[in-house]
Amino acid sequence: MNENVKIEVAALRHMSSAQLREKYRAVFGEAARTNNKDWLFKRLAWRLQSLAEGTLSERARQRAAELARDADIRTTMPRPPAATPGATQCTFPLPSNGDKGLPIPGTILARPYRGQVIQVTVLPKGFEWEGKVYRSLSAIALAVTGSHWNGRAFFGLGNGAKQS
Repeated sequence: MNENVKIEVAALRHMSSAQLREKYRAVFGEAARTNNKDWLFKRLAWRLQSLAEGTLSERARQRAAELARDADIRTTMPRPPAATPGATQCTFPLPSNGDKGLPIPGTILARPYRGQVIQVTVLPKGFEWEGKVYRSLSAIALAVTGSHWNGRAFFGLGNGAKQS
């Protein structure tokens, strides 16, 4: 990297976000869409270096164009397969309880707790445990343990859920 570019990049490190946005406008000819200081710094440093060192070689440009030409890029959605005569086609929607974080109705959630296995059936609107319908998994966890629990955590659903 030439010395002038090194000096300019070093100067970028000490600029505020507002100053980097201003420099971005001067170098790229358009406003930056972000205030992220690290992103602005990296993008400006790359651009300053590419302007000083030059761009891709002609051979690299030709290879990129060749790869782009040969790429199988779909521009429209694929059509559904043609129906086979005599075959039945599934047209009903999958069951859902409206909460993307919970399994579909009919799923049985099982969790060992103090020597017994707690089994809960997911219903379209609620949960069934021991013949009784509850509005939430937290209500079942409270009934099982006697203390307040996050129902998803108790049954091991979701990110980072712990069981104890």
